[in-house]
Amino acid sequence: MVSMFLNTLTPKFYVALTGTSSLISGLILIFEWWYFRKYGTSFIEQVSVSHLRPLLGGVDNNSSNNSNSSNGDSDSNRQSVSECKVWRNPLNLFRGAEYNRYTWVTGREPLTYYDMNLSAQDHQTFFTCDSDHLRPADAIMQKAWRERNPQARISAAHEALEINEIRSRVEVPLIASSTIWEIKLLPKCATAYILLAEEEATTIAEAEKLFKQALKAGDGCYRRSQQLQHHGSQYEAQHRRDTNVLVYIKRRLAMCARRLGRTREAVKMMRDLMKEFPLLSMFNIHENLLEALLELQAYADVQAVLAKYDDISLPKSATICYTAALLKARAVSDKFSPEAASRRGLSTAEMNAVEAIHRAVEFNPHVPKYLLEMKSLILPPEHILKRGDSEAIAYAFFHLAHWKRVEGALNLLHCTWEGTFRMIPYPLEKGHLFYPYPICTETADRELLPSFHEVSVYPKKELPFFILFTAGLCSFTAMLALLTHQFPELMGVFAKAMIDMFCSAELRDWNCQSIFMHLEDDLELPPAPQSPHFQN
Repeated sequence: MVSMFLNTLTPKFYVALTGTSSLISGLILIFEWWYFRKYGTSFIEQVSVSHLRPLLGGVDNNSSNNSNSSNGDSDSNRQSVSECKVWRNPLNLFRGAEYNRYTWVTGREPLTYYDMNLSAQDHQTFFTCDSDHLRPADAIMQKAWRERNPQARISAAHEALEINEIRSRVEVPLIASSTIWEIKLLPKCATAYILLAEEEATTIAEAEKLFKQALKAGDGCYRRSQQLQHHGSQYEAQHRRDTNVLVYIKRRLAMCARRLGRTREAVKMMRDLMKEFPLLSMFNIHENLLEALLELQAYADVQAVLAKYDDISLPKSATICYTAALLKARAVSDKFSPEAASRRGLSTAEMNAVEAIHRAVEFNPHVPKYLLEMKSLILPPEHILKRGDSEAIAYAFFHLAHWKRVEGALNLLHCTWEGTFRMIPYPLEKGHLFYPYPICTETADRELLPSFHEVSVYPKKELPFFILFTAGLCSFTAMLALLTHQFPELMGVFAKAMIDMFCSAELRDWNCQSIFMHLEDDLELPPAPQSPHFQN
């Protein structure tokens, strides 16, 4: 009957069949693509996960993630903000002791001209004022910060220090024929010591010695300007400059202590600095404090710092978001198992940890690839772009060891971070817990990061399997329809041959099964006799 039916089919039937199947698959592809562009997921995949998976005994844990989003970030952070504002890296390295050593070893420049130009602008803003012309050393340093050549800057810093060694002679007659000279030194130039510590010192220990000398000079200038700050706008600007210089020196001294392994001393210095100057939040000293406390494994102190700075009204950073995720993951990561979680569902603590990871990944989606070592790290730049690849490098460079120290934390991150992109509303410009992701981060990161580094682009949602499958099916059926239209008789013969082969294979399998069933019936042995004579 099958062969008779196939013999009655004409080539027009195969043309109509392939054309119809190509049209249907094309319509399905268009609908799937429209649904994906609007909602960010495949319709077939969503139906299978939402309706078929519960019938098969699966558990959908992602539905509850969207309901618990009442932490206030979505309301407060949906403001008109500067999308591509560049920030000073709180954990930036030392040029002479770290960046230059990398250049000597590898021959590569870890800093871009754009990044160093931003640093020069920061130095001119923080370390200079309008009254610098009154002090010759400060006037020289004002020009030094604008120099592009590193050797010229270092030479200017030495010149500023030499000017301050002018000796004032005071004659004290002790004997009629002789005099004694009292040597009086003018105050040292603190900013000159800063430049030498940053760029000329080849080790952290040398940089620390220079910063200690800068601290003595900077503290004296700060105390003098503090007494005169209310005498006019000029003195007020000078006091503001001296305050910035003193805070910078103390912060870098704390970072030197952290680099040299004196972590507890560094923590104490950072805490004292934050108490002494609580309003200077532009340096983000709390991020240095968080990193040092994680090194000490003082997780209770880390939580206390996060409670103060992870506030709705304060700007977020990768350090804040990912440290909060690390603390919540630490409570469940040692016993977390994806297989067990899929069977019994997520507990409350596991749900909180997953939500914290999703929150962190939405803020900066580039960090997990560095933490999971899916992408190689480089030296962090001196400036970072929040939510960009530069911030991800700066965070992972110092915090990867802290994630590795917590057992199972990276495993939990690996199992859950990609689920963030199924939660974020689509299009991606809407955002979920934070303001929309800036579209200019890639351009800014290419300016901040060196050319030998492959800039990480925002991990856009990948096409679901069913869209790819439908696209392949549509292309295949369209090709068949075209071949059938051009060569109807040949394709008809080919189709009949394929159907005959399929039917013969099915018939062969059925015959083999029936033969084996008959053999089993024929070879079935009779029951053994019950007589004791035949037992052996």
